Amino acid sequence: MDLHFEELLGQITDFIKTEAKTETVVGEQFELGKFKCVPVIKVGMGFGSGGGEGVEAKTNARKGQGAGAGAGVGIEPIGFLVTKEDQISFIEAGKIHGLSAAFEKVPDLIERIVDKRSKEPVTS
Repeated sequence: MDLHFEELLGQITDFIKTEAKTETVVGEQFELGKFKCVPVIKVGMGFGSGGGEGVEAKTNARKGQGAGAGAGVGIEPIGFLVTKEDQISFIEAGKIHGLSAAFEKVPDLIERIVDKRSKEPVTS
């Protein structure tokens, strides 16, 4: 068995180059009225490989060999760069702001009030 780590690593790298693109995760840039929006992603990747062979101690002949390799990629949309004329700003994805954030907290607030009232002593 011939081990070709460089070839394998090259194939994995080529795969990641084609898949870890903004276009494949969130899409191409687009225009919304006077605004141009460019999606932004965060990419994290890791590689690992190993191999070895064993020999028989008495005859120093090849006994066997083995190898393995792996890669992982995490891709996450994080926001949009938005331009209008000469102004540019960044809008985060997945973050709740303003009134939406207040409405998201309402169930927790109600639960706390109910818990507090249920613990208060009843007076007649």
